[in-house]
Amino acid sequence: MPAPNSAPRMLLPENSVGNGVISAANTLRDGTGTIVDIFTPGAMGGEIELLRVQAQGVTTAGVVRIFVHNGAAYRLYKELLVTAVTPSTTVEAFSIDFVPAKRLILPAGYKLGASTHNAETFTVFAQGGNY
Repeated sequence: MPAPNSAPRMLLPENSVGNGVISAANTLRDGTGTIVDIFTPGAMGGEIELLRVQAQGVTTAGVVRIFVHNGAAYRLYKELLVTAVTPSTTVEAFSIDFVPAKRLILPAGYKLGASTHNAETFTVFAQGGNY
């Protein structure tokens, strides 16, 4: 019987944060339409530990969608609900953090993308790293 892999997987510090700005309305859940790449792992793959969506202005009720591209097509991974917020000096702009319940591991050749249901501007940050 072969010995189990005893070497722990460690995230490398380079490419530890990916980000992209989404603003084009895309109401589709099927992986088509405008999707912006957020994180592309290196040759050994990578892992996402946290996603943060930060609005750049006024938001209305909507959805930010997170997709995983498997090398051939985007597939819907998660929908994050957006609430209506009018930011000011006393009200923060909308933001949400998402921590995957299970590790989100992306093999080499995969990538993470995002889209917004409404034509509103968000920056999507992916914190993680490469193996």
